[in-house]
Amino acid sequence: MRGTNVPIASAKPRRMTLPRIHIGRPQCLAALLLLAFLAQCLWVVGHQQLSTADDRFARCGREMWERPSPLAGTFTTCGNLNGDGTFAYRVAGLPLTLKRLALLAVDHLRAPANRLYSGDSLNGTTWESRHQLAFVLVLIHLPFVFFALLLGGGLWWVTRRLYGNEGGFFALGLYCFCPAVVRMSVTPNNDLLAMWGLYGLVYTAIGVAHAMQGPRRRWRPRILLLAIALGLTAAAHLLAAIFGFIAALVFMLYLAERRRSYVFQVLLISTIGALAILFAFFGFHPAAFSYVFTGGAARFWFSLAGIRSFVLNRGFAGSLANLPILTAFAVATLLYCAVRRSRYFGNTAPLLVVLALAPLITTQTVSAPWLWALPFFFTFIGGVFADALETRTRKLFLLLTGAILAAQAMECLLALPLIAR
Repeated sequence: MRGTNVPIASAKPRRMTLPRIHIGRPQCLAALLLLAFLAQCLWVVGHQQLSTADDRFARCGREMWERPSPLAGTFTTCGNLNGDGTFAYRVAGLPLTLKRLALLAVDHLRAPANRLYSGDSLNGTTWESRHQLAFVLVLIHLPFVFFALLLGGGLWWVTRRLYGNEGGFFALGLYCFCPAVVRMSVTPNNDLLAMWGLYGLVYTAIGVAHAMQGPRRRWRPRILLLAIALGLTAAAHLLAAIFGFIAALVFMLYLAERRRSYVFQVLLISTIGALAILFAFFGFHPAAFSYVFTGGAARFWFSLAGIRSFVLNRGFAGSLANLPILTAFAVATLLYCAVRRSRYFGNTAPLLVVLALAPLITTQTVSAPWLWALPFFFTFIGGVFADALETRTRKLFLLLTGAILAAQAMECLLALPLIAR
């Protein structure tokens, strides 16, 4: 045939190329905000002391990594963790376990008379080297600071893609200088991990719904990521995972359009993968895993206690630590109701999540679902302000945005000594 001078066999197969990572001024400015957040957390950790909660998370986390409890019928000496997620225990215990294993590895190089332990098996010497561990508080608390930084990076990435640089910077700035976020980031807890997992779960589901409009070869990695997000969220808190699953279902059905028939299949595959991840968090112990379904972690009711706690700044001696954030939310809500261009899916989705999460309280476990709403809260504020910055009143809103960030940074810095108590 004419026009076919090149043999078909000579066509080169398409190669998979990794996305290029470009670090420009926006990335550097976001890194500066995260460094400021890290500095606050490190200052608080440096002024903290070990508590009974630290000891519990570290001890039970080490048992999960090193050996199960010998007590009959229990997963660890903390019991079967009825309703309490295992994620935070494993995060708190992992650095101590790794350091202990390093000490034992070095110990084999010493003379027998100078060794830290005695015995031939590692299983028989789980706790003998515990007194040689140094910087225990730092090792327990820093992993949670790391997850808070990951959440901040994810928040900036999502808001920047949705609203541009200005919306992303404003949302990240409010996050980095929120006293409630700093307080969660410097103590072992499952709420921070549930917040991290839920935010990733919802926006991964939205990404999957968008990918379903394209070729199927792009579905698999996103579905795998959705399963991982759902599994890690469930390992932190079962109620957060159930809420995220429902939110994912609603948003995916809305966005999938012609591919809605595939949504249930995608979520079924993700749920099976999430259950496998959750089973692994319980060390593949069926008896301990059964308490996920009988422990009552998903029991909830409705209350405004969490909202009042955030508005009235409880725990900060009546300070105005959240007043700039609340001012930004009031302005964003007014603009959302008054300006039609602000009422679109990118702003409505995080607002719906905030309205659904804020009044929830757990009845079986001690947790704070209103904290899980904070990343969506900042996303909504950043989106509405980004829209306002594209109008004729840009200069006015630039001034307002800068004033809110400066005031919030000052209030957060003043609250750090109270957080460190």
